[in-house]
Amino acid sequence: MDVHGSSPALREQPTLVEKARPIALLLARVGLGTVFIANGWEKFAMTGIGGTAAFFESVGVPLPWVSAVVIATLELVGGVALVLGLLLPVFGTLLTLDMLGAIVFVHGAKGFFIADDGVEFVLALAAASLAIAFSGGGALAADNLWQGRKAKVLEHTSR
Repeated sequence: MDVHGSSPALREQPTLVEKARPIALLLARVGLGTVFIANGWEKFAMTGIGGTAAFFESVGVPLPWVSAVVIATLELVGGVALVLGLLLPVFGTLLTLDMLGAIVFVHGAKGFFIADDGVEFVLALAAASLAIAFSGGGALAADNLWQGRKAKVLEHTSR
């Protein structure tokens, strides 16, 4: 028994929150990634790059054609990366910046609530992207696979 009255073996057992965290992060990654995939796909296949560029021009986005291609690609590829848990710090940060741009150019002047096309939804996407960027990704994240291998290599080379 330790000072707190519990045995060391009991303290080493993961809590329910610790057990649930990897699955919760996986579900969050997949859900968020799916939203970005859908929005990137919409810019390519439904509105089209020309329509997206025209909209970007109407709201004052610089270099609207280039921005449309870059943003559509980022949302599509970044969404896939989130689902896979791949390069999360990079894509999570870039998607956060994407959503901050959406706030500045489109939603910021329209208030908070989504019903008025305000910042509510894009702010939630930005916050979720930032959280996922630095979360470790949870279960089945590709980042965890290569980071685990990297740690093993470092462990073996330090002996």
